This record gives sequence, C-alpha cells and structure tokens, in this order.
Amino acid sequence: MSRSFKRELPPPQASLEKLEKMVNEGSYYEAQQIYKSTSARYASMQRYSEALDILESGALLQLNHQEVTCGAELATLFVETLIKGKFPYNNETLGRVRRIFEAFPRISLPLDLLGEDDDMQKLSEAMVAAKARVEGCCTFLRTALKWSAEFGASKNGSPEFHEMLADYMYSETPETDMMKVSSHFVRGNDPKKFAKTLVNFMSKCYPEEDDVAIARGVLMYLSQGNLRDANILMDEIKHLLELDELDLPQSELMQFIEYLLLTLERDAYPLMKVLRQNFKSSIERDPLFDESLDETAERFYNVKRRSGGIQGLLGDLFKMPMM
Repeated sequence: MSRSFKRELPPPQASLEKLEKMVNEGSYYEAQQIYKSTSARYASMQRYSEALDILESGALLQLNHQEVTCGAELATLFVETLIKGKFPYNNETLGRVRRIFEAFPRISLPLDLLGEDDDMQKLSEAMVAAKARVEGCCTFLRTALKWSAEFGASKNGSPEFHEMLADYMYSETPETDMMKVSSHFVRGNDPKKFAKTLVNFMSKCYPEEDDVAIARGVLMYLSQGNLRDANILMDEIKHLLELDELDLPQSELMQFIEYLLLTLERDAYPLMKVLRQNFKSSIERDPLFDESLDETAERFYNVKRRSGGIQGLLGDLFKMPMM
C-alpha cells in the first residue's frame, strides 16, 4: 500500500502554484498549514528533494510578505528535512540556506518617535516585532549550524552561518549583545566584516565599552589559536578609524592587546605572564578576559589549564548549538 501511495504522489508544482496564489491573496495561515502537511507527506515517503522544494518556496514567499513567524517555521523545517534526508553541506545546499536567510526582513526601529503615548506604543510594538524576527532567524540558523556540523562543515558548523547569525543579530536586535555577536564572528571567515561591525558599535556604545568590545574580539580569536585573524581584525579597525579621522581608544587595555599580539609572534610565554601581571586591573574589566588568556596560553605555549577544556563563560559561548 505504501509503495503504491509513494508512486501516486504527484509532482508538487501544481500545489506550489495554488499555495503561491493563496499567500499572494493574504491567506497566510491557511497556506502555512498546507505547506507543512504537504511537505510532511513527501518526506514520509522519503521524497525529500520535493519536500525541500515545497518548504523553500513557502519560506521565501512568507518572508517576502513579511510573515516572519510562518516563514521562519518553514525555514527551520527546511533545514530539519536536510537532516532527515542526510543532505551534505555543499555549495548548493549552502546557497539554498543563504537564499532563505536573505529573505528575512530588515526593518529599522522608529527611534525618532518621541514622547507621545501613541508613539511610545508604536515603538514598543516595533521592538516586540524585531525580537520575534531575530528569534525566528536565529532558530533557523542554529538548526542550520547543527546540520552543517554533522554533514560536512567544521565541527563548529559552517563559518558562513556564523557570519549570517552575527550580522542579523547585530543589525536587527533592539538591544545588541556584542558578546554573542562576537562569538559568532570569530567562528566565521571574515574578520574585516567583524572590524566594520565593531567600528559601527563604537559609534553607538558608551565610551568605556569600545575598548572592551575590541579586546574581547581579539581574545576570542586568540583563544582559538587564530593569531592571523586577530591581527587582521586590529589592522582593519585601525584602517577604518583612520578613514573616519578617528583614533583607536587610548587605554591600558588597548596597550595590553597590542603588546600581547606582538608577544604571541614569538616563543615568549614568560613575557606573556609579565604582561598579565602588569595589566591585571585592565584584564579584570571583563570576566571573559582571564579565561581567554588561559586558553590562549594553552594554544600557543602548551601551558595546561588547571582543568581540561574551555571552562566558564568562554566555554558557554563556544558550545553548540550556538546561543
């Protein structure tokens, strides 16, 4: 019976055309249920390619109509079907995930609203909607990270997906958490884009947050043994600030970072210990710094930590699936 049903399942094109019409006419919820039930029937018959076509089409249509809750649900089901069908992470599947990601709306908050009760209500509603957009996109990309780590990308998941997460979280979250944003950028492959984001953040943050954000990014790279991208990040930040006729923050913490990068170019663990002692008060400005430096010492100088593996806050940030 099941074999007969499998043969009788028609190509999905007719259903897709009908569903597209429903979405274009505003029947978003009704179309959503049909997208889910139809794709599930194809998946149950192990016709995963057709299930993926249905889910991708639905996600793109719903997102293009700014129906983020519906679109994000179909997007996540798309990736879960990649997992069920054991599709490899490659250029084609990466491109399909990227295409869905790029359909997620980007809407600026109306921050010019001032004072009036109606305006404040509109701003509150816009912030709720923004949080829902970010959560929907992050759920989709976290699932994509899990799939990519299992089916062909690095153990941390696709660098491209980490960059997408960092980009969307930074641009769309009403209250930016630069620690989370940074933790994704350092798993990506684009330190220059990370530098551009940090320079933008410096123009909006409190004065004492700018050097901490830069140091955190550098130390996260170093805790993974990635001196190259840590140097690229610093050089690009200086370059971008110079273009805007601005200076790197003048602080002891920035001095420490500059000295540390030079020290790690050599076999000079005793000097690293001296730096940590001399700049102790600056390092204590963020609880992540000491943990990152312990991990950096192990990566570069084989100095064993007191307990195995990355611990504490740094370990939480680098867990999969990502926050």
